[in-house]
Amino acid sequence: MSQIVVSAGAVAAALALLLMLYAASRPGTFRVERRARIDASAARIFPYLADLRRFNAWNPYERKDPALRGEYGALTSGGGASDAWTSEKAGAGRFEITELAEPSRVTMRLDFVKPFDAHNVAEFTLRPDGDATVVTWAMHGPSPFPSKLIQVFFSIDKMVGADFSAGLANLKALAEGRA
Repeated sequence: MSQIVVSAGAVAAALALLLMLYAASRPGTFRVERRARIDASAARIFPYLADLRRFNAWNPYERKDPALRGEYGALTSGGGASDAWTSEKAGAGRFEITELAEPSRVTMRLDFVKPFDAHNVAEFTLRPDGDATVVTWAMHGPSPFPSKLIQVFFSIDKMVGADFSAGLANLKALAEGRA
């Protein structure tokens, strides 16, 4: 009986070691990106990205949890504008606009506190496409070992990407005047 327990323990330890080695071999950074073609000019879309009050009108995380509590910083638009949030469904953290290139790019720093500590960058780029604009929403950042371990079982691209797609659909409806 004890030999079976020892053998089972050795197999479990070997599997755990293999899992950790596999996780450690994963990339040290991640990137999630989604695009949408919006029938509006970049000049019409840009304020929905650069003004956090307008940003939160289409932000999918605001819609995920109606009980989400947000608190704007001293600035609500342009460089340095920030918003902190606390939510049962969307965790807790803060984002701040760090760069603007009107009307083609907005960059934000994202600092997550809950459900885990993470520091990432979100980028919104706007590219003219005939009478429309292609908006790309990307997020990238480091993947420390605990994140790599989680990503063995869960795809960050699928989880976050679905939210980005929903958000871009919301933005499209607003910018095209359908919301």
